[in-house]
Amino acid sequence: MTDLRRGFDGLSAQVQNVLHEQPFSGHVFVFRGRRGDTVKLLWWDGDGLCLFAQRLERGRFIWPKAESGVVHLSRAQLSMLLEGIDWRRVERTWTPEVAV
Repeated sequence: MTDLRRGFDGLSAQVQNVLHEQPFSGHVFVFRGRRGDTVKLLWWDGDGLCLFAQRLERGRFIWPKAESGVVHLSRAQLSMLLEGIDWRRVERTWTPEVAV
């Protein structure tokens, strides 16, 4: 949970001091607000820091449990998280049965 009043400097300082990561690495760092309906994403695109904010009008972002403070998500998991989809229990709608 993060104070989402923070901007570029506050969030990049949190990446360095709390997560012990480098905010200029090109990784995407996602922060969730107290209510769980707002997230901010911070990343370095090679030219400067980018900050993206999103608020769900209904529901909450499904947040992973962080054992060590850091969670690594795949691109697909991040995409589902940002769509408000419960990425922990995704089921395929179709599975191939025969290859030939």
